[in-house]
Amino acid sequence: MPLTRTDDIVGPASRAGVGVGAFNVVQLEHAEAIVSGAEAAGLPVILQISENTARYHGSLAPIGLAALTVARAALTPVAVHLDHAESADLVHEAVRLGFTSVMFDASRLPYDKNLAATREITDHCHAHGVWVEAELGEVGGKDGAHAPGARTDPDEARDFVSATGVDALAVAVGSSHAMTTRDAVLDFALIAALRASVRVPLVLHGSSGVADADLARAVGAGMTKVNVSTRLNKEFTRAARAHLDAHPETVDPRKYLGPARDAVADGVAHLLGVLHAGRG
Repeated sequence: MPLTRTDDIVGPASRAGVGVGAFNVVQLEHAEAIVSGAEAAGLPVILQISENTARYHGSLAPIGLAALTVARAALTPVAVHLDHAESADLVHEAVRLGFTSVMFDASRLPYDKNLAATREITDHCHAHGVWVEAELGEVGGKDGAHAPGARTDPDEARDFVSATGVDALAVAVGSSHAMTTRDAVLDFALIAALRASVRVPLVLHGSSGVADADLARAVGAGMTKVNVSTRLNKEFTRAARAHLDAHPETVDPRKYLGPARDAVADGVAHLLGVLHAGRG
């Protein structure tokens, strides 16, 4: 199946009131597992590569081109997205490589500078047919929109989207990145208020810390794109560790990366079902 435009996945989901899973790729096995899980669920999916992962691989191209290749061979619609890019140069590289969308994160900047930088990125990406997600939350917070206690103001979000022309907005509603427990408390009333105020799809980051029932409820309240990374990394590591504990003589990485890949595929299929069922 040809690589799918991100808007062709997120747009219909937003209009239908269902969620879309966006899962982070760290290495090739993640991309293969995510697509396998989406094929098993019969649902579209978004492969995400973060700036941190690009740095881990030395540049964006090795893992980016691998993800694009896996996406193009998929039996279900797959988009490839650059996640949490703070570097304009990295955004430009993603556009050149053929990514279907980028998330430009200038949330650490003061509001006016965030707006100006995001507008510039959006103009560049739209000129090349690339969909843009941005983030808005606590000004200057260490974790941007996902600093503890940070919340996105609906009026400010509406004005920001209008001024920047972005296609989706990541908002702060109570989740936090890299949580290993699933006890985040989401502000569902705020999600609904943001949905009423903002004309573009909303994005939930830090979703690994949110229980399944609350993920479905968040979609029902107005979230569309739901990002998950840590939860799947836990499953990957658990399966690899279990194999190595049971077979300490193993030296072939395929022997433990294979079960890890399968565990992530199962997790993706499950999460896609949760999100797709989250109709409001």
